[in-house]
Amino acid sequence: MTGSSRLLGLRGLPDTLPGRMETIQLWPFSQGEIDGTPDGFVDAVFAEGAALHHTSKISRGDYAERLVRGGFPEAVARPTAKRRQHFFDSYVGELIARDVSQLTEIERTTEMRALVRLVAARSGQLLVGAGLSNELGISASTVRRHLALLEEVFLIKRIPAWSRNISSRAVGTPKVACVDSGIAANLVGADPRGLVRPGSLFGPLLEGFVLMELARQLTWSSERVELFHFRTKDKVEVDAILENRQGQVIGIEVKAASTVRGEDFKGLRHLADRLGGDFVAGLVLYIGDQTYSFGDRMRAMPVSALWEIG
Repeated sequence: MTGSSRLLGLRGLPDTLPGRMETIQLWPFSQGEIDGTPDGFVDAVFAEGAALHHTSKISRGDYAERLVRGGFPEAVARPTAKRRQHFFDSYVGELIARDVSQLTEIERTTEMRALVRLVAARSGQLLVGAGLSNELGISASTVRRHLALLEEVFLIKRIPAWSRNISSRAVGTPKVACVDSGIAANLVGADPRGLVRPGSLFGPLLEGFVLMELARQLTWSSERVELFHFRTKDKVEVDAILENRQGQVIGIEVKAASTVRGEDFKGLRHLADRLGGDFVAGLVLYIGDQTYSFGDRMRAMPVSALWEIG
């Protein structure tokens, strides 16, 4: 069976099918699947750590194009931005109008559409329900139910907070990202030309894009890995944490700039100091073209390493 929502979430399902089914989540295309490149970053970084090296020819404008295109096969195949926009509008509209209604009785679809747009604008950021509730003028409990539904139909994904009791001040709030960057960009009205300008949503959209590329790879990597984020009440944070079953950790920061500074490694060094030998590498993924060392187990590396390393 295939579909855009979780089979076991459907109301009235007569049998939970324990032991007789396996659930396989089908993501939109990864960048490697679109380009015909290896998509082997997760396995490579656990194998090589900070010895990993990559150079890139992808410009800021190229990254913006990728964000707006997304990975849905139908959108990738459409030759013009206008036709892709029509697909995204139709997809989100039908998802809310039909699939969500299969999971629960919901009449106020206008609220759901407004929530989707707010979440898209916060792609890669902390999911603070109270803030969304205040902006929409609806109760926090309604926001929580709506968010659960949006995750149930694979429109958004929550990234849980990571902690190994290394800090009693760790924040447990999850991050959120749209499963597809093309949908997120369309919901906020972003286009490639606008995204390269100062003050655009390029940074949040890029972070959400990176998180979802990592999430895709976890479904086929040989290394069994889980994806988290980390943030303390003192605002020391790491955008993405990859942890394998042996407790080894890769920390990743995403920077929407073509240069990297030492201070960009603040959160990664915080983790390295406290995890010791379990900390394999700290990477700042940026939109420049070279890999640079920033000290013990710390590297700056182009974002395209995610799909061009195998």
